[in-house]
Amino acid sequence: MKKINLKEDHLQIYKRENSNVWQIKIKLPHKKALRISSRTKVLEDAKNIALHKYNFFIKERKNIDKNSEKNFQYKKIHLIESKNLKKNEIECFLIESNKYIKFNKQNIKKSNLLKGRTVFNLFFEDSTRTRTSFEVAAKRLGADLINVALKDSSINKGETLFDTMTTINSMDPDVLIVRHPEEGISKKISKIVKACVINAGDGSHEHPTQALLDALTIKKKFGSFAKLKIAICGDILHSRVAKSNIEILSTLGAKINIIGPKTLIPKDIQQPNIKIYNNMKAGLKNCDIVMMLRIQKERIVGKHITNEKEYFNKFGLDYKKLGYAKKQAFVMHPGPMNRGVEIDSKLADDVTRSLIQEQVSMGVAIRMACLEILINNKDKYGS
Repeated sequence: MKKINLKEDHLQIYKRENSNVWQIKIKLPHKKALRISSRTKVLEDAKNIALHKYNFFIKERKNIDKNSEKNFQYKKIHLIESKNLKKNEIECFLIESNKYIKFNKQNIKKSNLLKGRTVFNLFFEDSTRTRTSFEVAAKRLGADLINVALKDSSINKGETLFDTMTTINSMDPDVLIVRHPEEGISKKISKIVKACVINAGDGSHEHPTQALLDALTIKKKFGSFAKLKIAICGDILHSRVAKSNIEILSTLGAKINIIGPKTLIPKDIQQPNIKIYNNMKAGLKNCDIVMMLRIQKERIVGKHITNEKEYFNKFGLDYKKLGYAKKQAFVMHPGPMNRGVEIDSKLADDVTRSLIQEQVSMGVAIRMACLEILINNKDKYGS
């Protein structure tokens, strides 16, 4: 049998024994090979016919793939900030997460939805929960996951972040998940790469997927945000989690009480659904959720508060202070926790009052939804 490859192993023309007519073999990804007669004995004519047939089937395949793309309420290919998210866009992520909550309870947690896609975890700050949550999310969807930490990157050799991003962009990744100490860096990166960019925390600026998973946790418990009062307590000034939660939870309709020392409350928080308090008793009154924040010791102790014990006495959450809230109020914390500083250890582990472990579980589901939505949008709308 005489064979000629035209498109590597995807397109081939060949002659069978005892036949002068050229045959065509077309092999599309994940499809059975198609075998068609060219009906010609002339080699050049057979090549032209084969290429024409191949291009036709490729075009048809693209049309099929395009029709299978979903129309999500969220239309963008990046997830950078919470403040620009509309209510229907936030709800889009929450709704899509529901199927992954069920999926993650199965014995076999593996999908081929993102098979062949490449996701880069680019963490230039320490992280356990967020990084591993994205890693689990990507792998469960079948994507190829590359973890890049600062200690492993060429930035340690003097390379600029811009050059690092340009290098990675040349590898044609589908998603870049970025954590970096510089505020606004994810937005800058999104303008120089073709991939989807997810902000996994940029300095004290934003952390949108944390706020989305917090919203999902609350929605699963209460169903609606319309009549909820949520207290966010601690170092609001330096907390990207607080900033993203304030935006997302207030957009969904919840009333927000901000509680913390005067010096740790931003001066630009002025929204109708937000009230500011400098003591726990007044701030926790009638609250359904008490969301504690991790204190950043290097920014607080000795500057805004004398010591950790004083901080806990005034702003740390224990059963007594929780009693100022509604009778069945729940406790949340983005982690990692400083036990005995922000929250009493027994309270943190009390499954009848604490939603902390549920937040971790919801984090995987929300990040699976984010990856699906953004990659779908990239395929549908382009870079």
